[in-house]
Amino acid sequence: MTRSNGIAGIENAETASTSDIAAIKGRMISLDAFRGITIALMILVNNPGDPGNVYSLLSHAAWNGWTIADTVFPTFLFIVGVSIVFSLDKQIEKKVSTPALMARILKRTVILFALGIFVNILPSFDLSTLRIPGVLQRIAVCYFFVCLIVLKSGLRGRILWLIALLASYWLMMRFIPVPGIGAGVLEPGKNFAAWVDSHLLKGYMWSYYGGKWDPEGIVSTIPAIATTLFGVLTAQWLKSSFSGGRKIAGMLLAGSLLMPAGLILGHWLPINKSIWTSTFSMFMAGLAVVSLAFFYWFIDIAGFVRWSKPLAILGMNAITVYVLSIVYGYSLWTLELETSAGEKISCHSYLFRYFCTHLDPKVDSLLWAFWIVLSMYLVAWIMWRKRIFIRI
Repeated sequence: MTRSNGIAGIENAETASTSDIAAIKGRMISLDAFRGITIALMILVNNPGDPGNVYSLLSHAAWNGWTIADTVFPTFLFIVGVSIVFSLDKQIEKKVSTPALMARILKRTVILFALGIFVNILPSFDLSTLRIPGVLQRIAVCYFFVCLIVLKSGLRGRILWLIALLASYWLMMRFIPVPGIGAGVLEPGKNFAAWVDSHLLKGYMWSYYGGKWDPEGIVSTIPAIATTLFGVLTAQWLKSSFSGGRKIAGMLLAGSLLMPAGLILGHWLPINKSIWTSTFSMFMAGLAVVSLAFFYWFIDIAGFVRWSKPLAILGMNAITVYVLSIVYGYSLWTLELETSAGEKISCHSYLFRYFCTHLDPKVDSLLWAFWIVLSMYLVAWIMWRKRIFIRI
């Protein structure tokens, strides 16, 4: 992790307007804003005031299907794929050697994975119950393998890798028999991905599912890598010499093909985030590319930049803000206060009780989540004002 006077290795803002996001040269501001809204949604979904009172759209689908909450992680991986192309191309233009590039990639992978482990041991720091998989760990693995694919293959190779990853995972889940269950069963804890997790990660998985399988497990990372590759292909299209209008049209066309394809093929392999089915990867990539097309047109083409400034500020320190939100949330749940009646309760319960329990329970819970998002935005804004940009 580094502190820079630029922004993630990009050139400094023009001195005439250092406080204006639009003044930053060499950045695709729409991508920063898109990353920012994705992180904001991620924090919002992860921090309800009352986990028992959450709007269904902000809760993950119980199994098959999807909600707004289910769009966040695949969208972030898609953005990682877009960013990989811009970052690696910049390094190659600077004639950074392949060994040096590989060292940087490996270093970033290790840091991301280590941060994920750190988050997982909070708040107890009990290694005996450590969960090895996680969101940051999956980002790290996807980042590493996609960087290798980008460095070692051209457009055709990347497309072939994408198809191979989606097809191979589909075949594994449908045709490899699970001992005692059979092949093609996609129920919780009974599918091939869960069987692999139960053997290779036994005792080190998310306890929410009884420690029998993990939503960020080993085999289900295969189609997550494909999700990241969809971002890579989108970045290649954005870097092409076509006009802005044609780029947007191409992105909208891709999205209009991927989303229906995911829905149609979902009759045979349901859209499911928990096991990250190939159809889930396709559908979410389609949704992400259409969303990015909107941001790209509105901000980079039409020039409506000012409204996106808060989102871009969040997007410039996305991983840092995400990790801080988890640490902040755990701290509020762990630290205790004593009320006037002598009752000891967590800071979270105390603050939620006195500031967010005046309306409908679900509205109160959502207001707390918004408060956490605003708190993290304040951190991101201070970092931006001080020109602190932590590249992980």
